[in-house]
Amino acid sequence: MGIFDFLSGQFIDVIHWTDDTRDTMVWRFEREGHEIKYGAKLTVREGQAAVFVHEGQLADVFTPGLYMLETNNMPIMTSLQHWDHGFKSPFKSEIYFVNTTRFNDLKWGTKNPIMLRDPEFGPTRIRAFGTYTVRIKDPAMFMTEIVGTDGEFTMDEISYQIRNIIVQAFSRVIAGSGIPVLDMAANTADLGRMIAAEISQIVAGYGIEIPEFYIENISLPPAVEEALDKRTSMGLAGDLGKFTQYSAAEAMTRAAANPEGGGGMGAGLGMGMGMAMANQMANQMTGQMGGQMAGRMGGPQGRWGAQPAAQAAPPPPPPVEHVWHIAEGGETKGPFSKAKLGRMATSGEITRETYVWTAGQDGWKRAEDVQELAQLFTILPPPPPGT
Repeated sequence: MGIFDFLSGQFIDVIHWTDDTRDTMVWRFEREGHEIKYGAKLTVREGQAAVFVHEGQLADVFTPGLYMLETNNMPIMTSLQHWDHGFKSPFKSEIYFVNTTRFNDLKWGTKNPIMLRDPEFGPTRIRAFGTYTVRIKDPAMFMTEIVGTDGEFTMDEISYQIRNIIVQAFSRVIAGSGIPVLDMAANTADLGRMIAAEISQIVAGYGIEIPEFYIENISLPPAVEEALDKRTSMGLAGDLGKFTQYSAAEAMTRAAANPEGGGGMGAGLGMGMGMAMANQMANQMTGQMGGQMAGRMGGPQGRWGAQPAAQAAPPPPPPVEHVWHIAEGGETKGPFSKAKLGRMATSGEITRETYVWTAGQDGWKRAEDVQELAQLFTILPPPPPGT
């Protein structure tokens, strides 16, 4: 082999990159000390860009196409190398291929709940997750700001930073949107556009963009969801009495289906509920039968003067007695009944100026300003005997 054949073997004639990893963003063309021959062919495919770095300085960026590496299409390299059109010397440069296609189906989510002030529920917390896409918009800026000298840069190396930016922007947009939590599901598209615009302003400094951003779910903490479910169930139940009967029947069904799991307590509970429901049904049937018999007998007395069985009306519930708290020396004492407060007023433990509070009262009030307690200070005992 001649010397010229040996030298020609040291040069690389074709420079290209094919990638099937689907997550590589930047790949450096490995030359292993080989020099790039003047006039070599550079193939840049669709969805790629080639960045030339010469002696640590970014020289050229090539978009998709087939190039002959010569001075007429490498003006910056020519000025760096002081080439002229007649000098055809090999050169050494680092060539980075940049993937400019979209990286799809990337996940994001809130690691911790986000605090916000909801117009209906007040202070609450929410979680959210979704997907987004990333694309390198400016290969030169991306190489300068992010990649540096990394020979193989993947999406995993920057996804964590992007997720942090997304969560920060999501928190800021959601907290300032004023949209109620119950209406967020109907506004995810608008929220997604607002958040994408917020994110794009930040990642533009990295040479990348977020073409698509999706919010898949916004949820409340389990405790809040449970309370919301109960509130919804109460609204759907309608008649509270019928809902109670339905719940009792469901409990009996579950107890009968699982006699071993509930043990004697489950059986006793089922029997007790069954007897209560049977008595209620019997009372209803008795009332209906009595009314029908009275109608057939010809009015309230009937043809034979029989009186229908009168059902005794249940007694009214006893009045609810208020209990009171008093404020004394910066501390709250009680609760005390009205009778107890009367004895304390007699002994001088409380006065008209003593502040009192009971359930349903709007804040603390002086005892003389509460109609129910004012009489404690107006009733004076009669004079003692012997005077």
